[in-house]
Amino acid sequence: MTAKLDYRWHLRQVMATRNMFSTTDLLAPLADRGIKLSSSQVYRLVVDRPERLSLKILMALLDILDCTMEELIEPFPVAGQAKKRKAVGEETGVGELRPKRARIAPTSE
Repeated sequence: MTAKLDYRWHLRQVMATRNMFSTTDLLAPLADRGIKLSSSQVYRLVVDRPERLSLKILMALLDILDCTMEELIEPFPVAGQAKKRKAVGEETGVGELRPKRARIAPTSE
C-alpha cells in the first residue's frame, strides 16, 4: 500500500524570518525575475496553501528568500482511513431495495 503524502506551506514563516511581513514585499523581487503577479495573486500565494505552483515561481521564491525547498515545503504522511470491506452484493440496490440472496435447495435424486 502506498503512503499518501500531504504538505505544509511555510512561505509566510520563511518571509517573516527574512523581515518580510507584507505580501507586497514579494511583488518587486518577483517582477525582477520576470514573474508578473497581481498583489491579490501574491497574497493568495503567501496566505493560502497553493494546489498548483509553477516551477518558475518556486525557483524564484527560493532565490528571493535564499532558502531551500525543505524550508518552504514540508511533506508529511496522511493517516489513511481503513477501508471497510463490503459484502458481495452490498453495493447493488437502490435505497431500501436490495436484492434477495439466492437459496440453493438440495435436489433429491
